[in-house]
Amino acid sequence: MMARLRALGAEGRRRIVQVLAAVLYNANVGGFLKGNIYRGNSKKFCVPGLNCYSCPGAIAACPLGSLQASLSSFPTALPLYMLGILLLFGALLGRAVCAFLCPFGLIQELLHKIPTKKLKKSAWTRRLTVIKYIVLVVMVIALPLYFLAVDGVLTPAFCKWLCPVGTLEGGVPLMIADEHLRAQAGWLFSWKALVTAAVLVASVFIYRPFCRFLCPLGAIYSLFNRVAILGVRLDRKKCTHCGACARACKMDVRIVNDRECLRCGECVSRCPTGAITCKFIASKGGKTHEETVRTRAGAGASHICGAGDATQPSRRGPGSL
Repeated sequence: MMARLRALGAEGRRRIVQVLAAVLYNANVGGFLKGNIYRGNSKKFCVPGLNCYSCPGAIAACPLGSLQASLSSFPTALPLYMLGILLLFGALLGRAVCAFLCPFGLIQELLHKIPTKKLKKSAWTRRLTVIKYIVLVVMVIALPLYFLAVDGVLTPAFCKWLCPVGTLEGGVPLMIADEHLRAQAGWLFSWKALVTAAVLVASVFIYRPFCRFLCPLGAIYSLFNRVAILGVRLDRKKCTHCGACARACKMDVRIVNDRECLRCGECVSRCPTGAITCKFIASKGGKTHEETVRTRAGAGASHICGAGDATQPSRRGPGSL
């Protein structure tokens, strides 16, 4: 079994985890057939990745939707539960959640495999990554609080007006199963369908456009990248700053574990000096210690990395990566 996993390579092993996460998140298969939303006790809990609460198959809640809903009691009560959940996922994995545990990330990656000319990363794409932080502040926090203060009713602005995941996983399956919902569809669904279509089409030409430029959940997890328990380590004594893995990475990374790194582990085998290693923080004998999974240059990652990264860009090349 381990030999077969090693033969798959880092991307193949990660793909298995992505598929398993998507299936587990949406294990209520009957919901797709009946066109209804599961409302069991497991919906009180959140999955780490972006997966719509309204998806007929969803057995748990979406962290972004739950975060917006939890603001309904602000300022008399702080959303400590949701902040704690996000802190837990972020401290454990950082943006590895995006690489391994997000179904919409998987969809974007599969669409990007369609053979066509691709838009390569550049200084401009790096600048555009700031948009997701604006979306986080404005649509996930500011607008819901604004409508709560003005109307007395909280409006989950990101879910309602922008999130393509809700449309793809929730709106479309429910409308396919229920003709009454199709008859009631108005301009808002048309707008969300347009946004979703734009993101899906863009995914063919741009690697993970939603994750890179728009996703507020990725923005939250990116804040934990440098301190997350499962991640990567750069041995600066071995690093020659050749930029090999930064160039190979499709994300807008500059250095190891910066905010754009998905910690996927695919860069480990790219380092010609073996300076990048996966790290695991564990407890042994009552003490915390760190284990590193090292790979020789060109050998490929020998285990399923819980995290990965790209190293620093070349000193000789342009600094746009």
